[in-house]
Amino acid sequence: MSTILECKDLCKSYGSKTALHNVNLAIESGHIIGLLGPNGSGKTTLIKLINGLLTPSSGQLYINQNPVGVESKKIVSYLPDHTYLESNLRVRDVFSYFCDFYEDFEEQRAYDMLAKLNINPSDRLKTMSKGTKEKVQLILVMSRRAKLYVLDEPIAGVDPAARDYILNTILSNYDEEATILISTHLISDIENILDQVIFIRQGQICLSSSVDAIRQEQGKSVDALFREVFRC
Repeated sequence: MSTILECKDLCKSYGSKTALHNVNLAIESGHIIGLLGPNGSGKTTLIKLINGLLTPSSGQLYINQNPVGVESKKIVSYLPDHTYLESNLRVRDVFSYFCDFYEDFEEQRAYDMLAKLNINPSDRLKTMSKGTKEKVQLILVMSRRAKLYVLDEPIAGVDPAARDYILNTILSNYDEEATILISTHLISDIENILDQVIFIRQGQICLSSSVDAIRQEQGKSVDALFREVFRC
């Protein structure tokens, strides 16, 4: 397995506030990884740095051995924690846009997933419920043949049935050689699909481990360990 993401002494500050401090991290390809921490721990800042939406204050960040930029964006598929699509667009228009913008976007794959949900491609996003719009956004992200998928709170704010669909979609629509990085606070809902976890607190990595090692060495679930570490 190759290293898909590497951080070296990565720091990010907003004025006098430090969001990330000397983060050193290496993530291998072919894994589903949970990025876990309480609100304000630095998860979203790290995700935005990975996607080139922020620039580091110091340190380095590499995606597939390249600095964040044009080349890295070709292989990273990003699901933000908010709706970002123009609400007046029809689903088919968004698919067409992604097809033009991303060389690795598989339009037929997207339509197949849409059909399984009985969503009409002629529907406008503004007519959809929040859960349905989030499913459409997930379809867009998972219809790319990316090397790194970065999902920021993909199951927040949706009902349990929708969570099951989202998790099944994630599992069934990515290449096994790719990597998925999932940020969430709903640990018990996703623990069974994770290979590894990263705990982040006050802008620093406090634990990076495989899920199996946690269960064998700690004798507890990831959710239980998280609650213990962060006193939830």
